Amino acid sequence: MTDDATATDRSPARFNVPVDLTGRVALVTGASSGLGRRFAVTLAAAGAHVAVGARRVERLDELAAEIGAAGGRCLPLRLDVTDPEQITEAVETAQRELGIVDILVNNAGIPDAQRAHKMSLGLVDDVLDTNVRGPWLLACEVAKRLIDAHQPGRIVNISSIGAFNYTGMGAALYSVSKAAVNRMTEALAVEWSRFHINVNAIAPGAFSSEMMDGMMSRMGDFSGTFPRKRIGDPSDLDSTLPYLVSPASAMVTGTVIKVDDGQGSR
Repeated sequence: MTDDATATDRSPARFNVPVDLTGRVALVTGASSGLGRRFAVTLAAAGAHVAVGARRVERLDELAAEIGAAGGRCLPLRLDVTDPEQITEAVETAQRELGIVDILVNNAGIPDAQRAHKMSLGLVDDVLDTNVRGPWLLACEVAKRLIDAHQPGRIVNISSIGAFNYTGMGAALYSVSKAAVNRMTEALAVEWSRFHINVNAIAPGAFSSEMMDGMMSRMGDFSGTFPRKRIGDPSDLDSTLPYLVSPASAMVTGTVIKVDDGQGSR
């Protein structure tokens, strides 16, 4: 999907942004694959201790071993974000083992890939519980502990360019759920600003992931419809996330940063 010049332009070395997160504790959800896995590796490489949550714990064990071999510290946690008890337990375990969580990356999410009128009630509940309620509960669980400890923190919600651009080809509820994530980001940023907890979001376009592979297997390769005719690589977010959790973004809160290669501007 890219020519040699483009591939070189997007090499990992380009995103080697010097951010020191030593002493920080991060929790990344949906970390068993795709963007979540990359986020965990990126934060650990910057010096943060990282707790990683997902339902597929065996993949988290592999990720923890990889981060450990590189000199980092990673704590795998079984976490289904639709289960409030698991949310509380995961944050509590991360705090007990690593220290108070002061970076939360709300990455876990699922698509619907169906027409709105054809969705079962179970699928509607799954999408809203995973994409909206779970991030809300996690953000509140992390924030209340930071507030009680009089400690600042950073929350980054992973939205989607689909919140801004819906083509009518299916996944309407996914678009709605990610628009809710954007508004959640804005509202919680205002509510928690006096506690120095910054809440921001990243809205990626189409990036390589298991979710994207599944979509392409059903729909074919649609990258040719994009302005630059390519799918993003998770490494293309290596500078955005560290910026939002570093001192460089101290004045940035309630913002949704689009990283979509121009896809949402069609």
